[in-house]
Amino acid sequence: MSPTLGELFDSFEREAFRLETLDDYSKSGSVEAYTAFLAGEEKPQDYNADWLAEVSAHVGEGRRVYRVHALSRPLTPYLRFELGWGYVTNSSAGEEFFILDTTEQTSPLVGIGDFWMFDETFPVTMDYRDGAMTGCTTQATERAAEFVAYRETALAYAVPFSDWWGKFGG
Repeated sequence: MSPTLGELFDSFEREAFRLETLDDYSKSGSVEAYTAFLAGEEKPQDYNADWLAEVSAHVGEGRRVYRVHALSRPLTPYLRFELGWGYVTNSSAGEEFFILDTTEQTSPLVGIGDFWMFDETFPVTMDYRDGAMTGCTTQATERAAEFVAYRETALAYAVPFSDWWGKFGG
């Protein structure tokens, strides 16, 4: 039986990589924080505390947690929230972020959806509808090389988040 997403987060040994391709994840977590962001409220001191603790523990043990988000400008309200509150905050725990900006270039990943990949062995595809995650599927390890190639392509076209944010963000 294939490991679940939660089991993979608990057991990965070297790296957890995420490809994000959507402009809206507003119903997939942090719904209250997103509502506060839209209302112009300040980011709470304890925003994303559980994720920060998890990432910090992984990074402290020498494991890498990183992601590429393929997006185009102008940013949707949700992306302004995710990048401005989420990425900036999560970076403090050691999570690494990269942006593949398709505003002035064609995406090299057309048709590739969201996924997590653990230790270059366990890809987990993510399904979303209207900003809500509807499921995820751990793919056969025989498909790992395919997802490694997607990751390498994404990273080849992406820039570090801090560089991109300094130019186009808040």
